[in-house]
Amino acid sequence: MTARVLIIAGSDSGGGAGIQADIKTVTMLGGHASTAIAAITAQNTLGVQGVHPIPTDMVLMQIDSVASDIGVDAIKIGMIGSAEAAAAVAERLARPDLSGAPVVFDPVMVSTSGSVLADAATIRAFEALLARAALVTPNLGELAALGGEEAILAHGCALLVKGGHGEGEMVTDRLFEPDGGEVARWEAPRIETPHTHGTGCTLASAIATGLAQGMPLEPATARARDFVRLSLLDAPGLGEGHGPMGQQAVRNDGLFTGPALNQVTLPAADYSASVAFYKQMGLRQIVDSPENGYARFEAANGVTLSVHVGGGDAGGATIYLESGALDAWVAYLARRGVRFDTMPKDEPWGWREARLIDPAGNRLCLYQAGEYRRYPPWRI
Repeated sequence: MTARVLIIAGSDSGGGAGIQADIKTVTMLGGHASTAIAAITAQNTLGVQGVHPIPTDMVLMQIDSVASDIGVDAIKIGMIGSAEAAAAVAERLARPDLSGAPVVFDPVMVSTSGSVLADAATIRAFEALLARAALVTPNLGELAALGGEEAILAHGCALLVKGGHGEGEMVTDRLFEPDGGEVARWEAPRIETPHTHGTGCTLASAIATGLAQGMPLEPATARARDFVRLSLLDAPGLGEGHGPMGQQAVRNDGLFTGPALNQVTLPAADYSASVAFYKQMGLRQIVDSPENGYARFEAANGVTLSVHVGGGDAGGATIYLESGALDAWVAYLARRGVRFDTMPKDEPWGWREARLIDPAGNRLCLYQAGEYRRYPPWRI
């Protein structure tokens, strides 16, 4: 059954954050997004020009309408609109028809452009939502405004401390369980781009989708981080300020546990001739390594194809199947008698790979690459 995610948040007229980013994220990760709009904003990449909170009764009516018919597997809360709405929503989510759905709460206070989206009274009302949440995802400024790690964890929820607003070339995100212990930490190079509008919304909605699909919290968070990073790399470059991300371009990127057929490597005899041929075919070259006899191309749907001089017999090919849970998948296959030439191991080019031969002698590579398939550090 398709995972059903109820999003309670504000609308962004520019489509970069809020409900619009949430819907794109849930959809691209295979879920169904329902909404309860808590506020309407007039905004673009330069800032927020106006905010109109939706009456609390109407917010609750939207929630009731969705819950009574479509159903809810997880809930994401973003911009809430008012203190009254925050308190009323927390009370509504405690009722039996929604009390079993995990809540991911992104305590939105300030937009990427610096506009204030929650007044002091609304921030104080967040206490009720913290008590209902399974996970809270503040940035460093929001974490401080809510009293720090201990104050949030005291409500019995898990906590993801986002490091995107920190300093330095590396971004560190830390996941804490309700007992206060750090259970996971992720570090990755900062992606230098002005097009970061909607990162918090996207991350929280991606996690909520994973929870709705039955994923444990840690892998749901890891996948959500991959989705955010790819969305940043795929940003379309719209607007004059903090532009929207590119959620719509994240596809065929191995974000699911099942295998994705998204990479083929073909042997080549003449590097230049093969590169020219596939460019002529309309593929976009993203890796150019003539000294290694290796080039990679990207198709319009995100699938990649490589040519490799010396990579095998002419006319042969290597098929690549990607999984977001490579080690578990390989272990599952091995227990059922599938023989591997190489078990999963990290390769210098940033992929984790296992290799085997099919009954007809064709080469297969099972792998996990994240952003490194389409966006390796040496991408053209």
